[in-house]
Amino acid sequence: MQHTHRTSDYVEGSITISGAVAMGTGVMIGAGIFALTGQIAELAGPLFPVAFVAGAIVTSFSAYSYVKMSNAWPSSGGIAMILQKCYGPGAIAAGAALLMALSMVIAESLVARTFATYILRPFDITGGPLVPALSVAVILFAFLVNIAGNRSVGLFSLIMATLKIAGIALFGIAALWSSGFQFGTIEDSSHTFSATGFIASVALAILAFKGFTTITNSGAEVTDPHKNVGRAITISISLCVIIYLLVAFGVQSSLGISEIIAAKDYSLAQAAEPALGRTGFLLTVLLAAIATASGVLASVFAVSRMLAMLTEMKMIPHSHLGMSGTIQRHTLVYTVTIASILAVFFDLSRIASLGAFFYLVMDMVIHWGVYRFRRKEIGAAGAVVLAALAFDIVVLAAFTKMKLVTDPFIVAFAVIAIGIVFLFERAYLHRWIQKASD
Repeated sequence: MQHTHRTSDYVEGSITISGAVAMGTGVMIGAGIFALTGQIAELAGPLFPVAFVAGAIVTSFSAYSYVKMSNAWPSSGGIAMILQKCYGPGAIAAGAALLMALSMVIAESLVARTFATYILRPFDITGGPLVPALSVAVILFAFLVNIAGNRSVGLFSLIMATLKIAGIALFGIAALWSSGFQFGTIEDSSHTFSATGFIASVALAILAFKGFTTITNSGAEVTDPHKNVGRAITISISLCVIIYLLVAFGVQSSLGISEIIAAKDYSLAQAAEPALGRTGFLLTVLLAAIATASGVLASVFAVSRMLAMLTEMKMIPHSHLGMSGTIQRHTLVYTVTIASILAVFFDLSRIASLGAFFYLVMDMVIHWGVYRFRRKEIGAAGAVVLAALAFDIVVLAAFTKMKLVTDPFIVAFAVIAIGIVFLFERAYLHRWIQKASD
């Protein structure tokens, strides 16, 4: 099968397998550890390290559909290609792809805000105008690196990923070692935790691993994509689950659950000082800056590429707005603009929830499409695809139940927003499903 769906600035073989792994881990580690650890602990309680394992298991089942489709049709459109191959160029495919793009923009703003929060911790600044200002600054930095081209993104991502993986692993090992492998107080009278809460926490843990889709969205530009896209995804998920567990246990060895929840926006920095002293605290802040900056960089690259692909596939409308250059350049501008607005004005804990709703709905649409339309052609095991779909349904149901109790507004907002996305695409494309192309 030949490569299909190439963007106008497509460069075959411009991303090595190491560069692809770096981009995937760049998105995952930036969001998963620094932005979501505290939020996962708030739902899962003392079992929050296990939530990362559960998230990795669900993600591994989920990644199966993406790998099988990418091996058959490696594409710089990635998820958009998968959806169109399953449902054709109709509103179902376009709406689900747009949900994915929006969830990635949300992730950018979440990680950018986390970057600002960690940078300001040494100065005991937890709010004010500096937080959104620094958030926007790191998003603009990612924009400048991205317009320099794919090789700049790949090289920078590789360097940053190497630094942060080594540094974060060292943090986890050092924190565990300094505590004598003892864990903080796990009893907490002010919080109650349940099985539903644990399952709901897996929804956020899945977000911590969804960066593997960054690799899918750059498929045709990876060297030897029929083999290396799947390999890069597998390596990225494996690396991240090891790193997440090291850090989760390191944080738990230094802080009690109440302390982790109270410091959920900067839990690693909070854990570093009692475990490693002031120097360790400052090094952790520096590490957070590296990890989150590279996470924003990789995410901006992936979502702008995906939006460009959706435009060229005629799945979303496009306006040049007087700008010169390629569609890819235009979508970079749109991406960083939307992410900057979110980072400035929105509660990112709430936006993380919105991102989980968007991503899980999109993921379910993909699994059903692969099972219903393409599994025999690509040699996928139907039982694995259906298992991935079932996991998503269970996790989304638990997450929705928890949010209906704690934040019903975000559930209503998510339902309305998802409805608007699909109705907008239906009005634009005039059909829900069309016979998929070969």
